[in-house]
Amino acid sequence: MAAHRRSAHRKPKQRPLTGSAARTAATLALAGAATAGSVTGAGAAPAEPAPTATQVRAEVDRLYHDAEVATEKYNGAKEEAATATRAVDALADEAARRTARLNTARHALGSLATAQYRSGTLDPAVQLALSSDPDAYLQRASYLDRVGDRQNGLLRGIRRQVSQITRVKARADQETERLAARRAELREHRTAIRTKLADARKLLDTLTADERAAYERAADARHGGGPSHADRSAGRAPVAAPNSRAAQAIAFAHGAIGKPYVWGATGPNAFDCSGLTQAAWKAAGVSLPRTTYTQINAGARIPRSRLAPGDLVFFYSGISHVGLYIGGGQMIHAPRPGAPVRIAPVDEMPFAGATRVA
Repeated sequence: MAAHRRSAHRKPKQRPLTGSAARTAATLALAGAATAGSVTGAGAAPAEPAPTATQVRAEVDRLYHDAEVATEKYNGAKEEAATATRAVDALADEAARRTARLNTARHALGSLATAQYRSGTLDPAVQLALSSDPDAYLQRASYLDRVGDRQNGLLRGIRRQVSQITRVKARADQETERLAARRAELREHRTAIRTKLADARKLLDTLTADERAAYERAADARHGGGPSHADRSAGRAPVAAPNSRAAQAIAFAHGAIGKPYVWGATGPNAFDCSGLTQAAWKAAGVSLPRTTYTQINAGARIPRSRLAPGDLVFFYSGISHVGLYIGGGQMIHAPRPGAPVRIAPVDEMPFAGATRVA
């Protein structure tokens, strides 16, 4: 009977941690050990306790939030990289067009020089003295003056084209450097996101099945409730949107309920938080920037007391999360990895501001 009681209280085997997840767990454990040491005083150091389920849950929440911050930075760097790519391509096209015009001018100048060479180079006074038809010679000399003017014009045009091509190539070099920097940022943010999400998964794996379920229930409550909110039909009651565009954006967001959160995604099958709001307003014919910290400046700032359906609502001091307000203190948002697009109360996260798009 005693053996049965001991086996009933034995915890499930937990997976070992590696990498930064192990460092995180060690930090939590050291914090607990320091607290214990202050109580026991001098003497043998107590064994380092494993982080509690509460500590693990808090650290997982922090990692998810940090991953979302990195995701918005990734989205911004990706948008800037796309802009730089278009600029480099446009400058390459411009350089090609100017080079073609330069080659045409050089060809014309070469043809003119060849014709002059073939016509001889006698002094004009001698040519006039020897001419049997002075009037005809003078007419030809006037023509040659015009040819000289044309030659000078070609030379000026060539110098101008060379100067312009040099400037275009310098701008292209600058844009290429900018693009390389943005691509480096993309790699850095992508690595940060993947690392933080992997660390979160490893920490969650240290919890028992019951502790893991309790964490998921608590996270669901913070981000809008359980499975009923993941149902596409949830919250389908008519919403008194202030205008047709806001109504269209809300209708799109309702259609996205239940679709998974995927960092960097803008639809149609998955979204991150700013990807959802951007796609919703795009369906209404309004172009929003890609990131939370740029979307907040995409319209008129409004106080929380004046929220209306269709407004963008932002959270956390770093403006790292956004949702689409639908009225009644509710929003539709893409919460986090593992939590699909859903309806949630606005007051479940630290409110940072709101913007009216149209």
